[in-house]
Amino acid sequence: MEDSSRAWILELFKDSLRLKMSLFKADDFAQTVRHYTQLNFDERQITGICRDITDILSRRYKDKSNPLSLANSLKKSGQLLWDHLFSKPVKQKLKSLASSNLVIMMDEELTNIPWELLYDGQDFLSLKFDLGRIVRSKNELGLNRYRSVSQKPKMLVLANPTNDLDSAYREGIFIKNQFDKNRSRIGVDFKSTNIDSMYVKRNLRDYDIVHFAGHCESKSSDVSDTGWVLSDNIFTADDIIALSESSPLPSLVFSNACHSAQMQNDLSDIECQERAYTLGSAFLFSGVRHYIGAIRKIEDNESLRFAREFYGGLTSGNSLGKSLRLARMKLIKEYGLDNISWASYVLYGDPSYNFFGAQNAVRSSTPQIANFKRKKAVSALAVTGACCLIFVGAIRILPSINPSTYAKYSNSSKLYLSGKNEKVIDICGKIVSSDPGFLPAYPLLGDAYRRMGKKDLALKYYFQYAMQSEKKNDNNRLACAYSGIGWIYHMHGDYPKALEFYNKALSLSRKNSDKLNEADVLGKLAVWYMDKDDNDKALELLTKSSEINRQRINIYRHKYNLACDYFNLGLLFTNKDDYATAKEFYDKSFVLFKELKLKHELSDYYFNIGEVYKFQKEYLKAMDYYQKGLEIDTEQGHKPNIACAYTMIGELYVDMDNLSEAEKYFKLAISSCKDIDAQLELAEAYHDLGLLYKQQGRKNKAREHLRLAQEIYKKVDLPYYEEIKTELLSLYPGG
Repeated sequence: MEDSSRAWILELFKDSLRLKMSLFKADDFAQTVRHYTQLNFDERQITGICRDITDILSRRYKDKSNPLSLANSLKKSGQLLWDHLFSKPVKQKLKSLASSNLVIMMDEELTNIPWELLYDGQDFLSLKFDLGRIVRSKNELGLNRYRSVSQKPKMLVLANPTNDLDSAYREGIFIKNQFDKNRSRIGVDFKSTNIDSMYVKRNLRDYDIVHFAGHCESKSSDVSDTGWVLSDNIFTADDIIALSESSPLPSLVFSNACHSAQMQNDLSDIECQERAYTLGSAFLFSGVRHYIGAIRKIEDNESLRFAREFYGGLTSGNSLGKSLRLARMKLIKEYGLDNISWASYVLYGDPSYNFFGAQNAVRSSTPQIANFKRKKAVSALAVTGACCLIFVGAIRILPSINPSTYAKYSNSSKLYLSGKNEKVIDICGKIVSSDPGFLPAYPLLGDAYRRMGKKDLALKYYFQYAMQSEKKNDNNRLACAYSGIGWIYHMHGDYPKALEFYNKALSLSRKNSDKLNEADVLGKLAVWYMDKDDNDKALELLTKSSEINRQRINIYRHKYNLACDYFNLGLLFTNKDDYATAKEFYDKSFVLFKELKLKHELSDYYFNIGEVYKFQKEYLKAMDYYQKGLEIDTEQGHKPNIACAYTMIGELYVDMDNLSEAEKYFKLAISSCKDIDAQLELAEAYHDLGLLYKQQGRKNKAREHLRLAQEIYKKVDLPYYEEIKTELLSLYPGG
């Protein structure tokens, strides 16, 4: 069988009467050319088979039909869908794969097809693969903030709000008791009385995981009125969307909800399924990362058993998809394949996502954290590093009062690339004073100040760049200015302001069909989401950005942006612990940066590839790359990067068990960060030094530095605040 150690993506597009599809490894998503196959899509025939399947699932409960005949019928109908929906190459590839993660990316109009129940003659897809759905919507979606799951997730169990489902109550109690055994890893709140709409609205956003066991009904014949039945009202899709507009919703929602008997009698099976998806889509479009829904009612004991096995797998360190598949298999083992209760659940989201993996446990017990700031800062360089070269080539088309301005700017661009920041500031400062309409000088000034760690002056000149661009009605440069402002705020931990300016840049670039700035800001947004631990959203944005840049690779700036995309992908796969793929992308970026003769970006490469070697415990290689990067940063006078470099070298010495050298570099980092007011880098250095002191048993010193880190993280929306809080508690008696 073909290697299936990595996730696979099955991409489906419905184009009028055709269905296009492509099956590929997840790490091949950025390939330049992707093969797809297509076949005719007979909507009437497919709808008929889907009705047969939902009818089979319903008859299991309505008339207690012979389960053996139902199981055989399900196989036959599932095989018909397999025959009519997949091309021959896709069928052959899927049959050749062993069990692995499989993501089905589909258009929204394809969600009513039970993809999990397609049968290849031997296996149902949901029993062979750890399966998840990702929906492609035609609606313009906002850039919803996904929740950053804390080190110790919080869970809310809502059970039997209407007080008429004893089985739902028992399910909730069982889940609570199950998680109470893991109190050190997850906090659980259980609620079964007085669950009214205000309680849910007030408290839902406080939790990482929400489990609902109860009824799902509708206020009217309109499917958008579908929702959870609470003690006083129905919690609908509109309520969910309204809640998402101010704060992130939970990361996982498990809606083990069934329609009431009356509702199931009144509605067709397809309508019931549509209503189930309506509720799920409201959560998904509102920022819930993973949604598990029951598309049909299942028997009480089986529902309880399924939830028990699913959460048991999750807390054991299994991914969402694997936990769901093993729970299906457990039902089959206990009740037989002919009992088709296992077929009633659907996962929307990444099946490989892991809430309680070994990686999280290690992070809380080792005296280091992944150096998020350094990797973030280097994964998407500020605008001017490449821009200045573009303007040098096209400088003659820019209006200027004084022709000598061109020569001065050209000289300052070369000085910037060689790290002569003070000279750049001197020359460009004179240019904007005498010739304020010469736009390229502003971002060059801003980036020179940014390198020197002077945030306020960097912002000043980027805002002037925006103002002058607006005066000239130059929307392309205005979008570039907004993107640069967002990046500066981003690098200093002001995430709301960063997102505000990124959205401005994205909106303006799309309005003006400005693909260059659109790709640039998509790349920066990807880094923003990586900082929020949302690698799925980052991957989505990088897919869009890299596609734009690859199509225009012959244009210098797009080639530069593509190099940054590859770099960001290296970072993303490092976060996923897929070091082989990370190296692949880092090396691709290295080749392009060398072709573009951009020395600063080579420094970025050296540090991040060095970190990969550190994770792989090749410490001498890691140190060699770090030193190469530090040499370039020192030569270029890039103070924020130098501060980050000291922290990274300190972390490497911790791994090498040389704590005295580690302490020395953490103190160097703290001193450098204070010198340039780099708050996030400072917080990280405090954190790392606090953990080092904790390892040495110097509790007072550890508390002091962890508190200093906590004070900074508390001001910004990053997940490390709760982590440090836990570490501090462990330093007190009984902790």
